Parts: sequence; C-alpha cells; structure tokens
Amino acid sequence: MNILLLGSGGREHALAWKLAQSPNMSQFYAIPGNPGIAEHAELIEGIPLSAHDTIVKWCQDHGIEFVVVGPEAPLVAGLVDRLEAVGIPAFGPTAAAARLEGSKLFTKELCKANLIPTAAFGRFTSAAEGAAYVRQQGAPIVVKADGLMAGKGVVVALSEEEAVDAVEQVFAGGGTEVLIEEFMEGEEASLFALVDGETVVLFGSAQDHKRAFDGDLGPNTGGMGAYSPAPVLTPELERRALDEILIPTARAMVAAGTPYRGVLYAGLMLTADGPKLVEYNCRFGDPECQVLMPRFTGDLVQVLHATATGHLAEVTPEWSQDAAMTVVYASRGYPGPHQVGSPIGGLDAAAELDGVLVFQAGTRRKGVGLISNGGRVLNVTATGATLGEARDRAYAGLARIEWPDGFFRSDIGWRALGKDTFGESTTDKGTMDKGTMDKGTMDKGAR
Repeated sequence: MNILLLGSGGREHALAWKLAQSPNMSQFYAIPGNPGIAEHAELIEGIPLSAHDTIVKWCQDHGIEFVVVGPEAPLVAGLVDRLEAVGIPAFGPTAAAARLEGSKLFTKELCKANLIPTAAFGRFTSAAEGAAYVRQQGAPIVVKADGLMAGKGVVVALSEEEAVDAVEQVFAGGGTEVLIEEFMEGEEASLFALVDGETVVLFGSAQDHKRAFDGDLGPNTGGMGAYSPAPVLTPELERRALDEILIPTARAMVAAGTPYRGVLYAGLMLTADGPKLVEYNCRFGDPECQVLMPRFTGDLVQVLHATATGHLAEVTPEWSQDAAMTVVYASRGYPGPHQVGSPIGGLDAAAELDGVLVFQAGTRRKGVGLISNGGRVLNVTATGATLGEARDRAYAGLARIEWPDGFFRSDIGWRALGKDTFGESTTDKGTMDKGTMDKGTMDKGAR
C-alpha cells in the first residue's frame, strides 16, 4: 500500500520506524515529519496538519491507500471523516468518537451512564459554583479544563485555595465549563487497546513520568520518559480493566451510533477497589508509543489497517518478552520558555549500542547538521531482557549524545525498579546533582 503518516513528533518517528518494516509498504510519505522520520518516509513540505482539504486532495492525487494519524488534534477536528468520505481508510477515530479525548465532560458522562469505574465528579459553568463545590468537598481534589490541553489541563490541588485558583484560571482563560473530580489514591498506569467497533484487543501497557525533574518534582510536562510493560498492571488488573472499562466503552460508543475505531489509550488509577479510568486518549501516547513500538514484533501496517477497516478480529498482535525504556532529552527550561537552534551530535554513536534507538521529536536540519527545534527534542529508547537492562542501555545511549543545552531525568523507571537502584546516575549529563548545574543538571533549589 501507499501510506501517509501524519505528525512530526517522537511518537510519529517510532510509528514510521515500525511501519517502514512492513512487507505491505509500497510508497511511504509523511506530513510534515521530522529529520528522523525522513530516514523512513518521503517528507511532504508546506502542508499544515490543519489543512484538511489540502491533505485529502494530496492523498487523492498521489494514490494514497491508507493514512495513519499520529496526533489528536486532526482526529478531534474530523480528518478521518473527510478521508473516509472519499474512500481512503485511516487509522484513528471519527470526530464523534474522538470526543472521548476531545471532551473530558463527554467521557465522564459516558462513564456515569454505563457504570464504568471512574472518579466521582461535578461539572460547573461558573467559577463561583466550582469554588463552592471545592469548599464543600475539600482537598486534595482534581480540577480539569475541558478540551484538548496537550496533557497539561489538569491540576491536582493539595489545598482548597489551589483548587479555587485553578477553577478561576479555567474561566479566565476562556473556558465555559470546568470538571472537578474526586482525588483517587493509587498508582497510575497506561493501558492500550485496538478497537474496531465492539472488538477490543489489548495492545500493551506502559508507565510514564509527567514531572520535569527527578523525584517527580517540578512542573507537569508532556512526558519525560516511559517504560513498558508496566509491572504494576498484572494480568488480573488488565483483565478487569478490559472487562469493566474498555469493552463497556466500546459497546457504549456503538450503541450511540458513533463506533470507535483506532487505538484507545486508557489512563488508569489502580485503586484499592480496582482499576478506575482517569481519562481516555484517542491516539498513541507520547512517549509511550516509543516503548510500545520496539516491543511490538508483528506487521504494524497489517494490524492498523485491519483495525481501521473492521477486521481486527482477524489479526493477533505479537510482542517481544523484552522490556523497553525511553528517556526524553529536552531543551533546558522546558516546559517553560526555552531556546531552540542549538546543535546536537552523537546520535549515530548512541544508536550503535546494542538495543538502543534514538527517536527524534523536536529537531530540524541545518545544513548537514541537526539542531533543536522544540521542547522535547529526543527520545533515547532501549530494550533489554529486563527493565534494569533497558534502563542501563538507555542511559548509556544518552551519555554518547552531545547536546549541552539539553537536560533529562536520571530516574526514569524508579517506580518499577525501586529508588535504591538509582545512584548518583549512570552519566554526568541530566543528573539531579545537589550542587551542580552543568550539562543538563538541575539542583534542588532550581525546582
């Protein structure tokens, strides 16, 4: 098949790397792509992801037979609907089904109506109503803005004052409704499933690290690293999540006349009462995709196309028993203001190590060299027979990269491996050393 991949991040580089291995691939294109994706696909320049008419016309003109949509914004905006209207199958949900990510309020009401376990909640259309609810419930409590917020529209408030301020910020920022949820105790994990209507097939688990700095300190980010599988998600818990959360969701969407097709990414809280839904995403996670793809051993084109065309029951995803870990190398200052344009070297040297891959995210070419072009810039990913081996390989890869303007966390995987397994660090770069700030370090006072 002639295939088009949409997106430009580390998630899309991981998808491109795996898609390109398929014997079902003929011509492979990407819009807009990045320098890493360019190693696998021909990049098409000058077409923004928001230009749906242009994308559809380009697909028709170039004989595209299958489109894989990476990020959430085109899905929520209805690009899959537009492609399917002209007979081009696409991996990803329609706009109506993508409301599972596009509207937290939609998802909460669906859970309530179908007895899907999730946090108790209230929804409010004014700051005064929301503040009154906060004071009635007390803290800790969770405040969420509706809509797509790039993984940053959630405030876990530890005091009533913090929660009230978060509610006011939602409306000050132009929001018209706020979601306030019960604070759930437990460990969080991600469970992925492919869905083509009522058929639901599990597609791996992961845990990520949202906070910018070691020890889960600092501001929330889009994700600073991840590992797969998630040991905390035992087979029993996965089965409960499938039976109590994912399958009822798929059936509810079919009953509503908006069947879901694509990957359904469930953020779960593993509470004393069992798994509960935190939120849904309607695409692969980033950086979770970067640890799923190295572990997936099957034909990704075949599996994604079967999902998109209603034939998921005819394929069986195949997985390696290896563990995988990815560590995000980010621009200093991320997720706040940060510089771009600094040179990066050593990627080939890192990838020479056994089991190590480097997925590019915020990069661009300048002459023959590579420079930073975003907040999260690289994903250094490694596989190993154990999670500890994957961790050691990933950090060894990071040590070979030459980029003084970047930083990374030195404790990715601590929940699964235990804090005691992390010493000062396996590298001088990216450590949280108490007294230094060289080459990506962050002392405690800088947090």
